[in-house]
Amino acid sequence: MKPLTDKEIRASFVNASRREAKQANLPADLDLGLRWESLDYLGWVDRSNPQRAYAVIPVDDEPVGLLLRASERTRKASTTCAWCEDVFATSDVTLFVARRAGAAGREGNSLGTLVHADFSCSTHVRRLPNGMEGGLDPLALVERRIEELRARSSAFARRLRDGS
Repeated sequence: MKPLTDKEIRASFVNASRREAKQANLPADLDLGLRWESLDYLGWVDRSNPQRAYAVIPVDDEPVGLLLRASERTRKASTTCAWCEDVFATSDVTLFVARRAGAAGREGNSLGTLVHADFSCSTHVRRLPNGMEGGLDPLALVERRIEELRARSSAFARRLRDGS
């Protein structure tokens, strides 16, 4: 992912008001130098309100920022993340819901997705395959996982941005 500044992140939000974007608590490690080359998207939970989260996802080489709301955790069931689809890291996946951009969002339309609560998908897809996943070319499998994560996360962001 291309490194982003505080200003670029705030300007990227498509489903937040100017006030919400201005007041967003950016990731604590943004100034400490994130490892942007190992991120497929930037996601974080608001330190002051754990029910609020943010994600900035590259869509057509442009950052699309999303304001997300975490659902209340009522069950402890394991489930698969819709973005990275890691079948081994299933214990900390939560439902995030986001208001659609534009008129659709103002009418109350939203979209939800199941994602790792700590937005750790980039780490999961870069994990070397184990014996059950097999394959003759483990690096090709990792590359395929990365591309699929990018495709699924950007499809979600595109749907929110475009209101479709």
